[in-house]
Amino acid sequence: MKTFDLTVIITSFHSRNKIFNCINSIEKNIKVIVIENSNDQILKKEIQSNYQNVECVLSEENLGYGAGNNLGLSMVKTSYALILNPDVTLINGAINKFFLTINNLKDFGVIAPVSHNEKYNNFNIKDDRNIKEVDNVKGFAMFLKMKNLKKIDFFDDNFFLYFEEIDLCKNCKKNGGKIYLDKKIIINHIGAGSVKS
Repeated sequence: MKTFDLTVIITSFHSRNKIFNCINSIEKNIKVIVIENSNDQILKKEIQSNYQNVECVLSEENLGYGAGNNLGLSMVKTSYALILNPDVTLINGAINKFFLTINNLKDFGVIAPVSHNEKYNNFNIKDDRNIKEVDNVKGFAMFLKMKNLKKIDFFDDNFFLYFEEIDLCKNCKKNGGKIYLDKKIIINHIGAGSVKS
């Protein structure tokens, strides 16, 4: 089985009905860190007893998306991290495709896939490029180059939910990082499925 220099971060809050599908879609030899903002001890035990590659960390309070991801990112020892929402499932060798893409880039801060239900909406219909430099990407799946994002301390903890990824992308670009969207990498994303009304 191919090994990847990658850690997956999933920040969750009462997402039991989604998170197992997400974890099951990730290769078993990839380290996964789940930040569970609900302090659900039963869920932590269930996850860690069923998945040897997954560490579930319970926060003492609901940190929100940005600070929750920052907690997970502070534990990453690999060169790359993939942030996923719990309502995402990876399909068609998505992780392998991320690594094929970075082989063709000189440098980057963030690479994002497209969701199967909103394919190519950032590409002109006549655009035959597979990868496009953009100003920002949606936060449901973000592939990060750790050394470049450490320069900006990742997410701003002052954002609790929504717009954290836009702020991160803005700061990344301000510090010379590039943001890419790759339409070859397609994932399943339910959309608002990790947020309770």
